[in-house]
Amino acid sequence: MKTTILGFLGAFALTIAGATASQAQQPKRGGTLQFAISAETPNYDCHGSDTYATLHFTAPFYNTLLRFNLAKFPEIEGDLADSWTIAPDLMSYTFKLHPGVKFHDGTPLTSADVKATYDRMRNPPAGVVSTRQATFADVGTIETPDANTVIFKMKAVNASMLDHFASPWNCIYSAKDLAADPNAPKTKINGTGPFVFVEHVKGGHVAGKRNDNYFKPGLPYLDGFRGVFTLQAAAMLNAIQGGQLLAEYRGISPAERDRLVAAMGDKIRIEESSWTINLLITFNTEKKPFDDVRVRKALLMAIDRWGGSQGLSRISTLRSVGGVLRPGSPLATPDAELEKLPGFSRNIAAARAEAKKLLAEAGVPNLKFTLWNRNLAMPYTPAGIFLVDQWRQIGVQVEHKQSDTSPYIAAMSSGNFDVAIDFSNLFMDDSTLALAKYLSVDRTPQNMSRSKDPELDKLFDQHVRERDVEKRKALIRAFEKRLFEQGYQQPLLWWHRIVPSHKVVMGWKMSPSHLLGAQLEDVWLNQ
Repeated sequence: MKTTILGFLGAFALTIAGATASQAQQPKRGGTLQFAISAETPNYDCHGSDTYATLHFTAPFYNTLLRFNLAKFPEIEGDLADSWTIAPDLMSYTFKLHPGVKFHDGTPLTSADVKATYDRMRNPPAGVVSTRQATFADVGTIETPDANTVIFKMKAVNASMLDHFASPWNCIYSAKDLAADPNAPKTKINGTGPFVFVEHVKGGHVAGKRNDNYFKPGLPYLDGFRGVFTLQAAAMLNAIQGGQLLAEYRGISPAERDRLVAAMGDKIRIEESSWTINLLITFNTEKKPFDDVRVRKALLMAIDRWGGSQGLSRISTLRSVGGVLRPGSPLATPDAELEKLPGFSRNIAAARAEAKKLLAEAGVPNLKFTLWNRNLAMPYTPAGIFLVDQWRQIGVQVEHKQSDTSPYIAAMSSGNFDVAIDFSNLFMDDSTLALAKYLSVDRTPQNMSRSKDPELDKLFDQHVRERDVEKRKALIRAFEKRLFEQGYQQPLLWWHRIVPSHKVVMGWKMSPSHLLGAQLEDVWLNQ
């Protein structure tokens, strides 16, 4: 089987300057790709992370069972899986592994490694964080009848399961390593991927070299890669313009795009797409007064998303107003329905008047708090500045605090914040993935609001089992209505992806997600 069950051909437009003809050239071997990573990962563990900084760092060192074919997105293809079959009732998934695959330490990959990996994600040992736990909660047992066969038997139908198996977060780890230390992947890299780990220089770069024993014949083409941490946008742009860096695979702003095009002309390639990521306003529901739904709703109602999207789209990667699914995707809420929900009114004057009344009723008419945010210039900084101004207009005073990715994530995970800018980082337009972010905190560590809502959990479970598209849509609408009326978390705006690369960089494929395409096995340099 080579296609997703609920997949669709995503509506994303790509601007690819002169790429089609050149991509047909015969790939060349050799060279080192140097590219920008605009944040440094807090650790190496794919299973416990939601930030692209981890995948752009680690993906070249690992494989997954399945992955998305980016030339035919969202079609699915095998990675470690040579083939697979799905039972008609969706209650079992059988994978045959490529023979002869070895980890970088020389030990052979077997079905036991796949089982240990998925057991860790769905039932993490004490002290291990798995943000994939809810995703694989419907897996009942994992059987390994032989070294190259893995059978996942479900305890309940999950209509999105095949998409989940193609997640880029499902790095396959060594069972031997996990038995010795379940947290080994946080600090140790031992994958089967196209590149072997060379070094991580804190504050500098991550480097990998070609895996000469890679199981895919002829791959990778590159001798190696170096991901350079460029936390300052100006430094990144200067390095791309000067040729020290050849690409930035997360995304840049419209102004940064225009600067590169003006300076580099036909030496730079620009590719654009709508993006499966949004920024969220997240309230810590364990802290007063944000345990009061009136306060949360008031702060959400004060935000003029429709007007803000027009201004922010000119200076940042923020663009589209939407709910929990990417605007324009098949299961997304239409604007006309969205406008009826708290926080999305087009009548901002009336919404702000109501917001002031709610704050007064809650006993906090002169509310002050700190907004916790990442120090990434794009798009976190403009989003934070925008929110501070929006809340000022209902008399709320906000201190905007930004920090590096590692302490930011630590504060979010520990609940050491009042209100924060979080993110929903999807690798495709799958509603199960999107809704899982908002489940009760005892079901998913992804829920940074720390809220518990049995009604949302019930709607999610009904939605996961539902295979009828129209009924599935109705459950999504009910989930979204409950979520926004309670105001635990809410999307601010969805992003627009703009990726620059020198035209000597070949073989990389654009997609609506910056979580895909980070493995680099097909990339080559035409020089």
